[in-house]
Amino acid sequence: MSDKRNIKQYGNPAGGWGALKSVTQSWLQSEKPLKNLRAMLKTNQDKGFDCPGCAWGESPESGLVKFCENGAKAVNWESTGRYVGPEFFADYTVSALKKHTDYWLESQGRLTHPVRYNNQTDRYEAINWDDAFGLIAQHLNGLSSPHQAEFYTSGRASNEAAYLYQLFVRAFGTNNFPDCSNMCHEASGQGMKPTIGVGKGTVTFDDFEKADTIFVIGQNPGTNHPRMLEPLRDAVRRGAQVVCLNPLKERGLEKFQHPQHPIEMLTNGSTPTNTAYFRPALGGDMAVMRGIAKWLLAWEQEAKANNAPPVFDHDFINAHTNGMDDYLTAVEATSWEHIEAQSGLSKEDIRHAATMYKRGERVIMCWAMGITQHKHSVATVQEIVNVQLLRGNVGKPGAGLSPVRGHSNVQGDRTVGINEVPPKALLDALENKFNFVVPRERGHNTIQAIQAMERGDAKVFIGLGGNFAQATPDTPRTHAALSKCDLTVHIATKLNRSHLTTGKDALILPCLGRTEVDMQASGQQGVTVEDTFSMVHLSYGQLPPSSPELRSEPAIIAGIAKATLGNTPVDWDHVVSNYDNIRDLIADTIEGFKNFNSKVANPGGFHLGNAASERRWLTPSGKAEFAANTLPNSLLNDDVVARGEKPDLILQTLRSHDQYNTTIYGMDDRYRNVFGARDVLFVNESDIRKLGFNDGDKVDITSLWNDGRTRQIKQFMLVAYDIPQGQAAAYYPETNPLVPLESYGDGTFTPTSKFIAIKLSKSESDGGIVVNTLSVSHI
Repeated sequence: MSDKRNIKQYGNPAGGWGALKSVTQSWLQSEKPLKNLRAMLKTNQDKGFDCPGCAWGESPESGLVKFCENGAKAVNWESTGRYVGPEFFADYTVSALKKHTDYWLESQGRLTHPVRYNNQTDRYEAINWDDAFGLIAQHLNGLSSPHQAEFYTSGRASNEAAYLYQLFVRAFGTNNFPDCSNMCHEASGQGMKPTIGVGKGTVTFDDFEKADTIFVIGQNPGTNHPRMLEPLRDAVRRGAQVVCLNPLKERGLEKFQHPQHPIEMLTNGSTPTNTAYFRPALGGDMAVMRGIAKWLLAWEQEAKANNAPPVFDHDFINAHTNGMDDYLTAVEATSWEHIEAQSGLSKEDIRHAATMYKRGERVIMCWAMGITQHKHSVATVQEIVNVQLLRGNVGKPGAGLSPVRGHSNVQGDRTVGINEVPPKALLDALENKFNFVVPRERGHNTIQAIQAMERGDAKVFIGLGGNFAQATPDTPRTHAALSKCDLTVHIATKLNRSHLTTGKDALILPCLGRTEVDMQASGQQGVTVEDTFSMVHLSYGQLPPSSPELRSEPAIIAGIAKATLGNTPVDWDHVVSNYDNIRDLIADTIEGFKNFNSKVANPGGFHLGNAASERRWLTPSGKAEFAANTLPNSLLNDDVVARGEKPDLILQTLRSHDQYNTTIYGMDDRYRNVFGARDVLFVNESDIRKLGFNDGDKVDITSLWNDGRTRQIKQFMLVAYDIPQGQAAAYYPETNPLVPLESYGDGTFTPTSKFIAIKLSKSESDGGIVVNTLSVSHI
């Protein structure tokens, strides 16, 4: 980024003409506009394909257009007229490709052939599928222990692919399943399971239409799941309360112009998407919820003294919960001084939020990674649950808990067995069905997998989708860990940086995308996905494959499994000849999938069900449990405090509007007024002056952690922004090098990417990253 000309005001609402223009650009740039127009019109439609972007559920209404701006970008990004085949790799060494940006790498087009890395020529070269499968089998079967292999899964893999993957890996002998969910919503599951018995959201799309109050906490729907803006807009229009808690004033949480409503577009109208907006400190959401509970308790005591109607739902509490007295003791013991200091909000601000909550009869609380990527995230999720239990807002229409998932099937992958700590019921079912001894040891999550590779304990890495090298924290350490492997394998649609971070041997295996027709021996196949509301539905690709060499993810997994294990524990060719066969296996072994093939054939699919939404509590006590956690004394990690330095700012990482996870569609973030750049640091203008800088200065950013390493990224431009004092924000994956591998949540291994203590210094050199005094090229 060269100067401030890339910062310009964009005052329009979320959606609107800006969204239409952006969709049109991505459509034309795909170089397949006519085919992609047809594909976009089949997005999220019956007999069409599920959007390869976010996991937001499908609206029950029918309509010609059921995709958002970022969904359209995902389709056009996947279905491109540009290709990366053997000729491309003949032109570029891996060393030369490393010099290009992540955006450039993916924009080169679709992978067309399986390729193997030749470390003598530093190039990828074509290999046939049988030889590729044989090479993987040779490496896997040559390991001294199955636990020396790591099997990563991206949230875009289908249920069928994920189920075959976990079956193969467990038959091979390990539960090493590092998974993208380890890095996002792990705290949601860990927080909810002990309290309500399930780790998934308890609401459906219909509940949003019935709710009279919706809390949106630590979440930016306008960029991360734009289709959520419509139910928020509709809620405000019908008179419901929409309460937002987010440090940044995100455009999508302020106002929305529906691109599919002609009158609204032509009159330049827009609708607010909130009725109250609170801006807590980073990591202060638990304190806000504790403050809401404290006000509710005060009002409950006042009502009791005055013989007035109670504030708490005592019928619900008495019939369905345990532990309220211990929880309320913890609430009373928490001082307002502590709550105000940690939340960043005043007592009166929290009273306002509590009043809105108390006013609601049917309240939904939604959250995303602004809640889950902190050290105390599990306790924060449980505090949200506590507040909902006090008013009986779990298990009734229009109310409940809604952790809004990211990638399109990240929840489904977990459901069908991608889990490094699998439930006993799953392992028992697999063992009974397939008649092999299932591994029972705890496997590696994402952080543990990186550490195992770093130590040299893990020799083989296989990635089912994703961009592991960039999505993970402590980026240079992850790169170095991957390079220690004997073999790295990536199943992918497009080139990304993970493919350039090779082991001693490396393969890239190109697969079909969600948009493409999947033909197997019995004919065209559909795959299934599970959305954030636990709806499972079929997805049929619409476009011809980008190359005749492409294979589906299930077919690739079956090929690896057959080469490695033979026809054990199933006939792999048979199960992938018709995906109904895979779904029959799922039905026999995964709870909730009985009669899978018949149920999923219905338009819109079927709901898996949720015990907590029916007020059946799958906890040891058979009741929902209040969690009496203590508010943290300090949000700064002990390792930061031990360093003895006071941070200049606390940084959160976030997406730009032109990206989805590590996939960067373009260089603009129009909702934050940044165009053509990503190396920016959003800081309050008063903080910029206080630290001795000027708006537009280039700075180096160093994170504070007491392990002797220097984690620094260079040449980021300061952008004065409407952000609370003491905070900063910047895009990932560029800022992932600042997140220590050992900085993760209590009770999870989720990186603390929303709370990074940093120091700033004036840039004196060219861009780069410094870790442990080792400078590497900027990525």
